[in-house]
Amino acid sequence: MDGGGTLALETPGGVGAIPAAEWDACACPETEDGGPPLDPFTTHRFLSALEASGSVGPGTGWTPAPLALRAAGRLVAVAPVWLKAHSRGEYIFDHAWAEAWIRAGGAYYPKLQVAVPFTPVTGRRFLARPGWEETARAALLRALAAIVGQGGLSSAHVTFCTAAEARAGAAAGLLHRVSQQFHWLNRGYASFADFLAGLASRKRKAIRRERAQAQGFGGTIRALTGDDLRPGHWDAFWRFYQDTGSRKWGRPYLSRAFFDRLHQTMRADVLLVLALRDGKAVAGALNLIGREALYGRYWGAIEDHPCLHFELCYYQAIDWAIARGLARVEAGAQGEHKLARGYLPVATHSLHLIADARFRDAVARFLAAEGPAVADEIAALAALGPFRRGPGGAPTATPDDD
Repeated sequence: MDGGGTLALETPGGVGAIPAAEWDACACPETEDGGPPLDPFTTHRFLSALEASGSVGPGTGWTPAPLALRAAGRLVAVAPVWLKAHSRGEYIFDHAWAEAWIRAGGAYYPKLQVAVPFTPVTGRRFLARPGWEETARAALLRALAAIVGQGGLSSAHVTFCTAAEARAGAAAGLLHRVSQQFHWLNRGYASFADFLAGLASRKRKAIRRERAQAQGFGGTIRALTGDDLRPGHWDAFWRFYQDTGSRKWGRPYLSRAFFDRLHQTMRADVLLVLALRDGKAVAGALNLIGREALYGRYWGAIEDHPCLHFELCYYQAIDWAIARGLARVEAGAQGEHKLARGYLPVATHSLHLIADARFRDAVARFLAAEGPAVADEIAALAALGPFRRGPGGAPTATPDDD
């Protein structure tokens, strides 16, 4: 397939309006071999669960507005696009930009967001059938610019895109922003002990102490996926999620119905790690499973036990990834405390289309100053990592995610 032909743009109004097989042929064509998707968050089942559960849609500030491209009637590309009434749930923070534009008399909202809601995970944002990638990406970028211009919107933002998409978007004139988060990278470890052997002695001993302290909380730890998950597990996790959400940002983003949908349609994509004491779940960590990575998403507890957070969120995830030969664990946004647990800083990417020329110039100047500072921070944090030093005392370099 050469990716040629005349493309027709559609705006179906929601991912649920597109047949799952058609969407997934663009979002995760690799699953044709029967394996899991590279990115579970752009699958039809995940995005439609957000819509069907009311986690996005009326009253949430996330209005579904996906774009679809057809060639001769066949769906060849899609993009998860949202009309946003605020900047919450994005994790690439543009609040200062919004405040500056509003002070200048402009209306920053609504804006367009090409993203997975509430999910700071790198993945493709311009989803195309094999052979259509470059043609579709260019067409979708043009469509975003046209919608911003015709709708009088302030901007469009493509967040947590791949490095390749960031390069293509920058070449097309969008502003490229680099941020950072922490990932654990599997260097062919055969076991958790093998991973520990690569750490400096002091760090290795600290992790062993933390694991022993956590596992001595007075109960058992279970890692559940697929049909081992039961509705009662979601009842427990909902309590954890609400507690964490209320303490961190005031109101959890996801509805209770979302977790029911997750159980119904995605339990094979889920790893739920629970701490149980006297048969009762007292803490838990929710992960989603990709073809190459395990994605840590949410944690919560109704009892406070030392180091249990580190055990459920970080060490159990590493154990599980090693056992299944996954290349990495992505533990979500922020958190320098992850560094001491073997999670190293990596670059993440976003693209920003700003309609007003003067406002665009101001943001461009900000990004020109921010970029080197982020690069310096990544280098400095990597130097503080727990791994033993290589020749010349340098830590192992971390690759960019393409």
